[in-house]
Parts: sequence; structure tokens; C-alpha cells
Amino acid sequence: MYAYDELDRTLINERVSEFRDQVKRRLSGELTEDEFKMLRLQNGVYLQLHAYMFRVAIPYGTLSSKQLRQLAHVARRYDRGYGHFTTRQNIQFNWIKLAELPDALADLAEVGIHAMQTSGNNTRNVTSDQWAGVAPGEVEDPRIWSEILRQFTTLHPEFSFLPRKFKIAITASAHDRAAIKIHDVGLRLHKSAQGETGFEVMVGGGLGRTPFIAKTIKPFVSGRDILSYLEAIMRVYNQYGRRDNIYKARIKILVHELGIERFAQEVDEEWQQIRDGALKIDDAVIEEIRSRFSYPAYEKLPHMPDELRKAAHDPKFEAWRRNSVFPHKATGYAIVTISLKPVGGPPGDATAEQMDALADLADKYSFGEIRVGHEQNLALPHVARRDLPALWTALEKIGLAIPNVNLVSDIIACPGLDYCSLANARSIPIAQELTQRFANHETANLIGRLHINISGCINACGHHHVGHIGILGVEKNGEEFYQITIGGRADENAQLGTLIGPAVPYAEVADVVEDIVEAYLALRANPDELFVDTVQRLGVEPFRERVYATR
Repeated sequence: MYAYDELDRTLINERVSEFRDQVKRRLSGELTEDEFKMLRLQNGVYLQLHAYMFRVAIPYGTLSSKQLRQLAHVARRYDRGYGHFTTRQNIQFNWIKLAELPDALADLAEVGIHAMQTSGNNTRNVTSDQWAGVAPGEVEDPRIWSEILRQFTTLHPEFSFLPRKFKIAITASAHDRAAIKIHDVGLRLHKSAQGETGFEVMVGGGLGRTPFIAKTIKPFVSGRDILSYLEAIMRVYNQYGRRDNIYKARIKILVHELGIERFAQEVDEEWQQIRDGALKIDDAVIEEIRSRFSYPAYEKLPHMPDELRKAAHDPKFEAWRRNSVFPHKATGYAIVTISLKPVGGPPGDATAEQMDALADLADKYSFGEIRVGHEQNLALPHVARRDLPALWTALEKIGLAIPNVNLVSDIIACPGLDYCSLANARSIPIAQELTQRFANHETANLIGRLHINISGCINACGHHHVGHIGILGVEKNGEEFYQITIGGRADENAQLGTLIGPAVPYAEVADVVEDIVEAYLALRANPDELFVDTVQRLGVEPFRERVYATR
């Protein structure tokens, strides 16, 4: 966990005070909704279909148990008893009252949580691998650099009004769990041939109306130079990015129109002017940030304790363990992913009671720490393997021992037309029907790793472009239709899915997905070939034929 200093606490508290005054003026009529819009967006507040939506940042996806309990408190006190974890390590509250928002923000400030830059045309919450600091084989904890970037980008005077929102993600592992190639800037931490720590810098990724996979602009930038290099990128974007057309304002469009070589040249020319200036990071500063992260005092524990050996005879426990428990850098410990995708439930939602209970379990089994992943699941990052059976039993009692991580019912979905004013179609009911359709755990295991992503509109908050099966809601003559893509992925081999044919009506989506899955089971080269690899090998045509042969 990172320990905030007095400057952070002062900044957050002052922000609460400012926003309280802004809300007071809006409620009194002194500010119109148009005048208030920019102010509320700067504090993570959207006006959605039914109410104000409040988006809270979880920097690099790390929460303490105390912070999770406070999120539960906000859900219970100011909302309808639940929160929605998003695809960018935020949590959203969908039914909050404007008059109570300053109090909610003040309550969150007590535990160092804020909503700054979770909306608006600025640098959004810096995201990272949810397994940061505990993943075997990572170069180093990427949260150290995420925190440096958080401090650099928060209320940056030059970049508070960029052409559009700007998203940065960091990973330090060979396997990308942060989806860095679909971000405006993706950073992959690695070491040079000389052993120096630095970054491969990728730029111009993003989904939405015009999706692109990020391109490498610089194979290696030293850690000491990363701020000046990012500043150069953002200066070029700020100068040349379009402000006349919201749909062409993201940096991905600028990179595409200029070409990566020309864009890189512009950035390099800017960088040469500033790289040895005030933004060069001293080793002492890096060490200061590093020292503010605390790590558990791990015991020396066996990899296969008796408790785990005995529990392995229980098929329900084993089903959960196989899908939810992952290797840890410390022998005798494990990372446990907590699926927020129950059969028939909205993906990413957690009740206040579940959040409170998870905070208690984190205290008991994970040194008081919880992680939030972009797949809309949570994780306990430091669980002793001997405690896995007890943890599973406790999770069963609160409905969170769901054994479907990375399986077909582990669906990513945006709120869609049930909540969002931008959506054209519902996402949540589609996800709920699919989880019911694939509820049989044996069938899901037979299918293997398969990611379904659903978005209710072209803005792609459900990351449908990079789902192994992507589902995009569109509106046709007042009715909900859905386009289906296959073959997308958001890992280190990220690629966009391919449309398989005409959109299908709402009532047929689950049948289409089932047809695609059945085709895969018949076409895969062997039981170990993943769905996305079968699509890569055969293309979309065999799946297209199966889906549309009778439609």
C-alpha cells in the first residue's frame, strides 16, 4: 500500500470544499446546468438517464480494507446499496443525489479517496496490472511508476483541458493484464541490455468509434526520462489534436493521420528541448516514492500445505481453486481473484454487504489489501495457500466463491441502456442471459478460456472490440440490435475482433453466441486450443457460416 503525505491530504480536502460550494451554487440556481457541467465533470460526476452518476478513482487498482469499507459506506448511505466496478479501475455509484455528493466526497476523503480526473478532457486515473508487486517474474512493482505519474498528471496546469480524455496504463510483466495497447499511452516496464529500468512507450491505442491498437513510438525510455517524454507526447497532442470534432479529437486519430514516424519525430523534437530539465527524475525521488509503498512480511510457508491437500478432495473447492487461484512471487502464497460475475447478476456490481465482508476477509487473509482489475473483478493479492480452504468457505457465505474467472460467463459489460445516457442498447440483460446460458460449470470448463465483452454503444466502455467474442449494441428503427465480432484480445498480442456479419436482434444474441461456441468446440484442433487461437487459425468464415446458415 502507498502512504499519502500531507500534501495529498490537503489537496483532496480542498477539492471537497470547492465542490461543496459549487454544488451549493447549482442547487440555489446561481449556476445553470450548463455552467455546472464542467465543474461536476472535474469531480467525476455525470448526469445519466435516471440520476447523477459518481465515478471514484482507485489509483492503479489498489485499495486498503479501510478504503473498501468506506466505499461500502457510500453505497449504503448515499446510493442504493451497491457499487459498480468499471473497466478502468474506478467504481461508479449510479443513484446518488446531487445535494449529498459533497458529503460522499468528504467521507471518501477521510480515507484518501477522491474523484479528481475521473472524467473530463484531462489525464484519467492511471491504471496498472492488478497483480502489481506480487506477480512472479515482473520487472519491478509498476505501481511505483504509476504513483509518480499520478502525482505528475493530477491537476497538471498545461493538460487540464486536452482535446479529449487521455488514458495511461502500465505493466511490468510479460503477460499484459493492464490492456496497455488499447490506451492512449501504454507503458511496458523492462530492463535495457545494460540493466537499466525503463519503458517501451506505445501510443495511439483506444477503442470507441474508431478503434486502434497502440503503436510503439520508443522501444526504451529510461525511467528517469519518462516524465519528460510523456510531457513531450502530451504537448504534441495538445498542440495538434483536433478540437473541432469530438469524434476525431483523441490522440489515436492524430497518430493515425500524421503516421507514427511523423508523430514520433514531433515528439522527439519536443523532448530534446525538455529532457534534461526539471522533469528529469532523481534517483532519490524514485526511492522516496518506493519507500512509501509497504509490503507484507511474508512467512516461509510450504507450497502444498496439509489444509490445501485435504481440501483438494472437495470438487466444489477444486473447481473454484482451478479458476480463481494464481501463482504468487512468494512461496506458500497465492493471488485470489474474486469474480463479480454471478449467474444472472450484473457484471462488476458488489453490494455494500459484500464490500464490507471482503474488507474483513482482506484483513484476515490478505494483509488488508484488495485489488481491482479491468475485467471488473477484485483480487486478494497476498493469501497464504494454507488459508485458501477457509477463504473459499467464507466467500461461499457471501455469494462470491464464483468459479468462473476467465471462463465464458466471466463477462465484461458496460452499464448500457439501463443507466447510460449515451447507450443505444442494453448490455446487462444480455450478460445476465449469457451467464444463465453457460451456467453449467462442466460445460464452461470444456469451453475453456473465452472472454465475452459487451458494450451498449459505440463508445465501447465494455471493450467489445477486444473481446474474444465482442457484442456491440446498436439501434435500428427504434429497436435494439447487436453486432458480433470475434477474435479480439486485450493482452500482449492485442488485436481487434472481426465482424462476422449483419447485426442480430436482442432476442437472438444468446443463440448466436451459443452457435459460435458450438462451432469452436467442433473446429478446435485440440482441447487445449483456445477459442481466440482457433479464430486466428481459421478466420471468421466458419463461424459466419454457422451463425447465418439458418438466419
